[in-house]
Amino acid sequence: MKKKVYLLVFLSVLVLSLVACQLTGITPLQLTPSPTVAPQTTLAPLPGSQTDLISQQERMVAIYDRVSPGVVTIQTSKADGTPVGLGSGWVYSAEGYIVTNYHVVEGADKFEIDFPSGDKIFGNVVGTDLDSDLAVIKVDVPAEILHPLTLGDSDQLRVGQTVVAIGNPFGLNGTMTTGIVSALGRTLQSNRQAPNGSGSYFSAGDLIQTDAALNPGNSGGPLLNLNGEVIGVNRAISTTSTTSTGDPTNSGIGFAISINIVKRVVPYLIRDGKYDYPYLGISSIDDLPLQYLQEMGLRQYTGAYVTSVTPGSPADQAGVRAGTQATSISSLKAGGDLIIAIDGHTVLRFDDLLKYLFNNKSPGDTVVLTVLRGDQKVDLTLTLGKRP
Repeated sequence: MKKKVYLLVFLSVLVLSLVACQLTGITPLQLTPSPTVAPQTTLAPLPGSQTDLISQQERMVAIYDRVSPGVVTIQTSKADGTPVGLGSGWVYSAEGYIVTNYHVVEGADKFEIDFPSGDKIFGNVVGTDLDSDLAVIKVDVPAEILHPLTLGDSDQLRVGQTVVAIGNPFGLNGTMTTGIVSALGRTLQSNRQAPNGSGSYFSAGDLIQTDAALNPGNSGGPLLNLNGEVIGVNRAISTTSTTSTGDPTNSGIGFAISINIVKRVVPYLIRDGKYDYPYLGISSIDDLPLQYLQEMGLRQYTGAYVTSVTPGSPADQAGVRAGTQATSISSLKAGGDLIIAIDGHTVLRFDDLLKYLFNNKSPGDTVVLTVLRGDQKVDLTLTLGKRP
């Protein structure tokens, strides 16, 4: 699946939080003498709203106490010890597997894993996936050091739910931030370039958007629900501002890989070192301005419009059509198929297509695409390939 084509240029730049350097010039807090303890008095009962706040506070404290022992700092370096970067990770299993982002380990030779207990050990990368931006590191440590985290179900998430992030922003290990699920099923550019010579990249789908504060160093850390279950892996932020050292800063728009993608990918990374994604072989676009939609003569304004089809791909073999008729928009041609459903599941946006494929299908599986071709609704059956 190729990257979705965008016609508009946005000022915001999606910035992967690749590196977090230790901050310098920060004055440590000084300890002060303990104040004299006043005699205890009986407090009046709290109003209901204050009781609720205290209850929520205690839940947050309990989440941190339970989860933080399983969140690690990952420091990477070259073979000669030259530092590469710093990120976060979390304990996936009692066998010593640590999940993080691919971009956290990219370009490094040595991987130091620092546990909240104070233990430190070098680990080995056993698998990477550039498409989802996931990596797995194996460490050999005593069982009592490992605190595997519980996995949730990202299909049960709803916009507005409270979420919690724990990680190491700017090297400040064990930092906890909170926010909400801002949106679901987002799509970002993957880290793997499509082999078509155009410089385009494949797409990564089913990402969670959140306003929980994420900054460089949070990459690879867990995003949690209020049950303390991992529902995502923090990956990237959208920002227009940077620190004095050039690091991107949080703007309230962050993205996490959904845990259901993690559940599909990580077992393969542990077993085979890689994961193969299903492949259609199309480029697509959605959310076009009304003027463009009308000029292209589309009868429906939702769906994923096919802008190109890779020769010889599964989509090409199944007869999926791209636009070929010139319009006044130089980069857009009319007459292409508009994908409105896959296996009977409605496709409102290209994101919906990717989410369904990545969570439910593998190379070799058969799917049925329902497309609008002019005034006709057409069902096309194709066998999925694997991304080249």
